[in-house]
Amino acid sequence: MIQTSPLPEIAPDNLIEVGTIVSPQGLQGALRVYPSSDFPERFLNPGLRWLQLPNASAPQMVELVAGRVLPGKNLYVIELAGIGDRTQAENLRGAKLLVSQDDRPILEDEEYHVADLLNLQVINQLTGETIGQITDVFSAGHDLLEVTLKTPPPENSPETELSPPKRNKQRRQQSKPPTVLIPFVKDIVPVIDLKAGCVEIHPPPGLLEVNQA
Repeated sequence: MIQTSPLPEIAPDNLIEVGTIVSPQGLQGALRVYPSSDFPERFLNPGLRWLQLPNASAPQMVELVAGRVLPGKNLYVIELAGIGDRTQAENLRGAKLLVSQDDRPILEDEEYHVADLLNLQVINQLTGETIGQITDVFSAGHDLLEVTLKTPPPENSPETELSPPKRNKQRRQQSKPPTVLIPFVKDIVPVIDLKAGCVEIHPPPGLLEVNQA
């Protein structure tokens, strides 16, 4: 059973997701974690963490007692207090590992927390148009910003008005807005303005079409 404590209390909104438990490691309760944080100390330094289990309504506080990098893989192996066998570890598969927002490492210049980038508006410098907003960040050699594009308004044409089946088909196709992956490098994303809630991009020709996810 996971060891928990009533103190310190913390609201779920004050927690940041840093990784996902993907599987047990060995037979003694160790856990493999896929990181969504660029800060190794989240998984290596002992201390308080929180777990959001897939079917739980609220996160549980846990103690991380040890952690290490799994060589050759983008994974960490962690040990949690109270998890001592593979069965207990298996029950945590899919759980999210969380930390307090107050526990933020100091950033270098031009470094950003993923949570601060999410939902920023994305402006195309070439046109001045707001094309969408950042909905995820992926690490793949270099970071990639997933931008969910704004859905264009439906065309108001005589053909559309006179063709309900075609219009319905168009709505189904547009029910899920398209996304595009943008390399998070200075040449392409030269401006990040957290106070204004936006980033500005300077996309090379074809980027917004070729990289659509």
